[in-house]
Amino acid sequence: VTIELLRSFLKKQPFGPFRVVASSGQGYDVTHRENAILIKGGLVVAYGAANGDLPDRVATLSLLHIASVESLSDRAAPPHRP
Repeated sequence: VTIELLRSFLKKQPFGPFRVVASSGQGYDVTHRENAILIKGGLVVAYGAANGDLPDRVATLSLLHIASVESLSDRAAPPHRP
């Protein structure tokens, strides 16, 4: 996975929610553009609070440990892998 791939998911118009899957198998859903920030070498994701309230957790993911990125709005599409 590259910064360019992550940037393309974040800048997509209209925005579509997506999941970032870590090498551990843990998935982090980005349901709003404002819940993710690209940083040098990775991504910070604010997540949690399934009731639609403000996120209650933050994960900092290194590019080295991002296994895939997959669209949540089009579940039929295969995950994007490096």
